[in-house]
Amino acid sequence: MLKELNLVIDYIEDHLTDELTLENISEYAGVSDYHFRKIFFYLSGLTLSDYIKNRKLSEANKDLLHGDKVTDVAFKYGYQSVDGFSRSFKKWSGFLPSDVIKKGVSQSFPKLSFVITVKGGNTMEFRIEEKPAFNFVGVSKRVPMQFEGVNQEIEKLADSITDEQKEEMHALQNMEPYEIVNASYDADANFLKEEGDLTHLIGVLTTEDRVSDRLDKVPVEACTWAIFPNEGPFPSTLQETMAKTHSEWLPSSDYEVINAPAFSFTKMDEQKKDYAYSEVWLPVRKK
Repeated sequence: MLKELNLVIDYIEDHLTDELTLENISEYAGVSDYHFRKIFFYLSGLTLSDYIKNRKLSEANKDLLHGDKVTDVAFKYGYQSVDGFSRSFKKWSGFLPSDVIKKGVSQSFPKLSFVITVKGGNTMEFRIEEKPAFNFVGVSKRVPMQFEGVNQEIEKLADSITDEQKEEMHALQNMEPYEIVNASYDADANFLKEEGDLTHLIGVLTTEDRVSDRLDKVPVEACTWAIFPNEGPFPSTLQETMAKTHSEWLPSSDYEVINAPAFSFTKMDEQKKDYAYSEVWLPVRKK
């Protein structure tokens, strides 16, 4: 996967003045759009669109330093107007394109290069399971996207579950894992930015279709699941595991993520404060 990523970086460099679409780039990489963008984000810390924008503006900065006119540079890198280019350039650099020409100020964003870094020889435990179609049933709401720390809105959602809802979920639950799970889906930024909202469901897995209007139901097709057990301080260990599934495991595996809700469950340790055993369940398919 690292080789493919570096080839894509070279492809982007060769087409910075063209109309680059995320779909075309993913097609060039030979992987699904969803999978490629997620891998790119977890390895680089940037969305693919942000990286392209930063590289275009960095090269535009160079052209301005070389004396090119603002109008020519704006249209060269795909902006429809000088005003639009100037706003984007100032937001990125903190100064106007005209300042580059008049004062020689400069901002740069170098081309990325992906390399393998070995850290301490740690292994990542996982298992693969096939699962028939099922439903998530539970209580859900839109909550803010949050990569780290305790999400207060999810805590409020958990506190809002009534005894009647708990009883129905318990009666419907008939599939492993026999735990209360947390599933997230329909993210505004497709899980690639810590912004916007997503739908979070707290519930159980069931093959039953009859569900009262007290609970929400989310169908999931039969698929393969990669499961990552983890144990340690909560929620940091769980969140770190979620990140590593994309930044470390997926690039070296024979699998790619499919567009279905991932989920997790957590069992708090009563003997240790803020310590838990968790599992992350990732929907995948063979490449």
